[in-house]
Amino acid sequence: MSKAMQRLDKIIEAIDDIEFILNTQELKITQAIENKIIKPAIRMNIVKIAEQFSKLKEDNEFKILENFTSEDLKGINAVRNYIAHDYDSTDDNIIEDVIRYNLPIFKQTIQKLKLIIQ
Repeated sequence: MSKAMQRLDKIIEAIDDIEFILNTQELKITQAIENKIIKPAIRMNIVKIAEQFSKLKEDNEFKILENFTSEDLKGINAVRNYIAHDYDSTDDNIIEDVIRYNLPIFKQTIQKLKLIIQ
């Protein structure tokens, strides 16, 4: 398996982990991102997703990255930076938007890519 495929798998795994947290706890997204125990786990998985996209960029995997909008890639990186450097003041509404809108798009795009690449 190529390094790029491993990175895509790690992104899917982190998205699946967030979905598992939400489904297992039977919480709405807004409740989960305010929960003192669950909140850090969700945020860490978002950081993991952003890190894998950064590594794809470092590896010059532009054929893969061109399947995502530049706004989505810049956005996930910005959210990662907020979480990593200004944890206490990260806006929960931004995290909610990432979970609700960006992660499903990332997951769907990666699943399509994996069918093409394999």
